[in-house]
Amino acid sequence: MTDVAGSLWQRIMSGFAQAPFPEVTATELLIVMVVATVVSLPRASWRYFGLLATVTHELGHAFAALMTGQRLGGIRLSLDHSGTTTTYSRGRFPAVWSTFWGYPVPGVVGAAMVWSGFNGWGPAAMSVGTLILLGSFLFIRNAIGLVITFAAVLGCSLLVLFVPPQFTGHVVIALGLALLVAAVRDLAKLSNVHLRRRDRLTTSDAHLLYRATSVPAVVWILLFGAVVAGSWWVAWQPMAHVLAAGVSP
Repeated sequence: MTDVAGSLWQRIMSGFAQAPFPEVTATELLIVMVVATVVSLPRASWRYFGLLATVTHELGHAFAALMTGQRLGGIRLSLDHSGTTTTYSRGRFPAVWSTFWGYPVPGVVGAAMVWSGFNGWGPAAMSVGTLILLGSFLFIRNAIGLVITFAAVLGCSLLVLFVPPQFTGHVVIALGLALLVAAVRDLAKLSNVHLRRRDRLTTSDAHLLYRATSVPAVVWILLFGAVVAGSWWVAWQPMAHVLAAGVSP
């Protein structure tokens, strides 16, 4: 067990060196886009992959809270993809800031992963993700949350240990695209809560922001969407070059 932990730590640390740029073909990228959609849209696969999006969402709240000097009380995760991040703030702006950075974060992280994968920083992205997930154990406050986080850490650790660095970029691009699709799916789910399932408004970050600022929830949803759209734009830049090269004579 000690040898495995030592090997994992060594691979995590070695991941911070830039790797060769992966040679991504248009065919591979199209397949990856289909796979990302398949794991993020159908209910059967979303039941499991959506938990990673939930972890990313809640870690977004937590990181934003720490950025503004708030005290982080803890994170609770559930198998129904709900989650709660408890923070303590003495001002309105820090509370609004940390509440905002939930829904947009899977898109932002997804764009960062796609960019990293294309630019030789796929191993670094995987190392950073593994370290963040390991650190999040300190803030998880329920048993199911620990199980979900452990599964995420195990998945990342296996990728770090067994995927050669020259292929890690391909894996990171695929995971990033899946998170980008997941961000759109979650925004659609949030919009549905406001349009059709208003009995669940208390679970909506947009509703909480409305209560804190009196700015209508629809404005916050549009702002979430703008950040996610911007994330897609960033991710699309390297993808467009690959696709254009694939169709050029």
